[in-house]
Amino acid sequence: MTKISRRAALGAAVGLGGAALAAPALAQAAWRPSRPMRFIVPFTPAGSADMLSRMAAEAIASRLGQPVVVENRAGAGGNIGTDALAKAEPDGHAIGLVTVGTGAINYAMYRSMPYKPGDLAAISNICTVPNVIMVANRVPAKTLGELVELARREPGKFNYGSSGVGTSLHLTGEMLKGGSGLDMTHVPFRGAAQMLLEAAAGRVEILVDNLPSGLPQIKDERVRALAVTDTRRSPSLPDVPTTAEAGFPDIQAVAWFGVVAPGRTPRPAVEAISGALQDAVRQPGFRAKLTEQGAEPVGNTADEFEAFIRAEIARWGEVVRKAGVVVE
Repeated sequence: MTKISRRAALGAAVGLGGAALAAPALAQAAWRPSRPMRFIVPFTPAGSADMLSRMAAEAIASRLGQPVVVENRAGAGGNIGTDALAKAEPDGHAIGLVTVGTGAINYAMYRSMPYKPGDLAAISNICTVPNVIMVANRVPAKTLGELVELARREPGKFNYGSSGVGTSLHLTGEMLKGGSGLDMTHVPFRGAAQMLLEAAAGRVEILVDNLPSGLPQIKDERVRALAVTDTRRSPSLPDVPTTAEAGFPDIQAVAWFGVVAPGRTPRPAVEAISGALQDAVRQPGFRAKLTEQGAEPVGNTADEFEAFIRAEIARWGEVVRKAGVVVE
């Protein structure tokens, strides 16, 4: 199984002290929006995607001088909202969130895609986050190894939830299932909030979530974190081991969240919006909000983000093929 490490996830000269610090000065940007902008989020409210999108929208609005209205358009693993963005007027007034799912995994996961990579213009990667494997409190397993042994003894009993088919969360569960020979059922939800409610109600035992949206539930002890899917522990959960430390080094998956525009958006608009995001990610307050949620700031240039996305499409395509997961 291909390992998706933090080092690979950052890729293509994406560094906290490099690309982010090399952002062009906002004062030099020639393009400015002439009316309120739309920010399409292809997922439901309350999850990691929504939280990060609203942070980005606020940062762009404050720097470019126009309101940025967040619009949630969920469905089909993020394809519905992303397709709406791809088909929006490419004049710089429509932007949206892109994730490891909508920007990389889905191209291999879905037999038919409504958009292609060239239909989206990379702007900037906001951050990367590890996934976290959790269990409902009624599950007796205290470690990932104990969970695997429990699931082996009771094949077919356990369900694992994610916030949608084709997400890195779904594939993290498939890595656990396939690598350990487990008989488990994937239960996709329309978002992290619904998944956590179902776990509390006793209808799902194992949860895979992005750390930012799972963190409040972990801290409130509504669920128990067993491992983070990264090469190093998260400062937000210093007592929770990595999957490698837990004995499962092949289960590594780092999600990412960035901003894109319709593919034919003029370059001056792309550069201006990218510059606004890069400037935001350089600010201590913005960075602190990201790290508090378990995310690692990136803030790269449009060209760097485009190269990174191309590499992620190839990398996750291999993971999907090995997992044998296809959505009609």
